[in-house]
Amino acid sequence: MELEFSGEVWHWRGPAPHHFVWVPEDEAERIDDVAGAVTYGWGMVPVTVHLGGSTWATSLWPKDGGYIVPLKLAVRRQEGVDVGDTVTLRLGIAL
Repeated sequence: MELEFSGEVWHWRGPAPHHFVWVPEDEAERIDDVAGAVTYGWGMVPVTVHLGGSTWATSLWPKDGGYIVPLKLAVRRQEGVDVGDTVTLRLGIAL
């Protein structure tokens, strides 16, 4: 399954701070349809993410009934992405 969407980069200042993009509701519903077949626990969904010229493997985190995409520091630096920027992501979920 491939999904493409745009979203704003935000920063979570928890005990392990990180940067994320929310998966829009329509795409999150599509992910929910296959999550049971691909999750490896705690609702985490393994994905391949494409942002600009960067590609990496990570997992979507379930949060507040939806999903968030973690953005690696190295990728944010390489792509010149910061908090408040709107980015276009392409997700690949192997079924």
